[in-house]
Amino acid sequence: MSVRRRAAALAITAVLCGAAAPVAVAAPSPSPSPSAPDLPDGLYGTKDPTYDGVWRQSLAFLAQKVELVTPATRSVDWLVGQQCASGAFASYRDASRPCDAKTVADTNATAAAVQAMVELGVHREVVDNGVSWLKSVQNKDGGWGYNPGSPSDANSTAVVTGALGRAGVPLADVTKADGKTPYTALQSFALPCGGEDGGAFAYQPDKDGKLTANADATAAAVIGAMGKGMAAGNANAVKAPACHEGTGLTVEQTAQNGAYYLAKTLAGSGHLDLPPMPGAEESDPQPDFGNTADAVVALAASGHKDKAAGAVAYLKKHAQGWAKEGGPAATAQLVLAAHATGGDARDFGGVDLVRQLNATGPAPAATAVPSPAATAPSTPEDDGSDDESLGIWWIVGIGLAFGAGIGFLLSGRRKNQQL
Repeated sequence: MSVRRRAAALAITAVLCGAAAPVAVAAPSPSPSPSAPDLPDGLYGTKDPTYDGVWRQSLAFLAQKVELVTPATRSVDWLVGQQCASGAFASYRDASRPCDAKTVADTNATAAAVQAMVELGVHREVVDNGVSWLKSVQNKDGGWGYNPGSPSDANSTAVVTGALGRAGVPLADVTKADGKTPYTALQSFALPCGGEDGGAFAYQPDKDGKLTANADATAAAVIGAMGKGMAAGNANAVKAPACHEGTGLTVEQTAQNGAYYLAKTLAGSGHLDLPPMPGAEESDPQPDFGNTADAVVALAASGHKDKAAGAVAYLKKHAQGWAKEGGPAATAQLVLAAHATGGDARDFGGVDLVRQLNATGPAPAATAVPSPAATAPSTPEDDGSDDESLGIWWIVGIGLAFGAGIGFLLSGRRKNQQL
């Protein structure tokens, strides 16, 4: 798990459960900013953006787009300004200075930003430059690590694969010299069927090459293996989960194996748990709300929405506390889970997630509230912020946007900075 996911998840869990978080080893972790005025103009959220500024901004845009919300121009400009001349994004940087050798490029942040800009339909140059950079740092095994040059992992490979797919890049053509593709890399992290964890994906193999099931990696990889992005919608067909045995599986079969594992894992409590921290009691697991939301999206997108019903009910019970404490990224994850399963993000367990998300950043340029039974959205409402509008593209394209299936959550994973 990453610094930006796990540190936030444990802190929020402690707030919700009234329990102290497990003792962690020393590592940098995000902390609340002293005050909102210290944050860059246009950024969503009020907490320190060091580890997740680009990520949470991108997720917020993806969630707003599926709910027919047009973000303010200055919010989009902030994200655009985070891109380096190379096309890469860091997790967050001071954009008043150009990127240099000390700027740590982040494949997850870059992929998330590319997906967000694709779905907003503006600044295609940001998308193209980001895609070019991502392709330039692909590892020999066909995958990507969190940072350029680091070993490939399932999570990073999945979110980059989703970004390339949403940008219109033929994924089978993104190959290395020996023919390795992003799909080749994703399948290398898959555990075979059989046993308790059959069908799951590992984050990475350990030093001995052993694969250990990781629910976070599995949720991400299911979406990535289908070439989808972080806000993937519900698949039309509903089918029973199955784990396909044998060698030579197709990438679709491998994705379905991951969905089988997620469905089985969620069947009991209706939620996934955080792996125990060093020094924590194994008998005292903490719920992982974010990864549960990710798993919901993965199941719905792979044709198993019915198997996500229990998890959706669980998330609804905790939506008020977790999303509010977790900020824009957490709220966006719930919006995407509601969208994937055909739920109402404006009344998710009694919480208006869309209003809550909008409140974490500058006032949107426009919103449109779709009728639950409609196939096309209502006319966007004018909030009087004409100077914040992204332009006529939204009004012209809004009828198409409502039915579009877009992207998947994938939390940032900084393997070398685990708590």
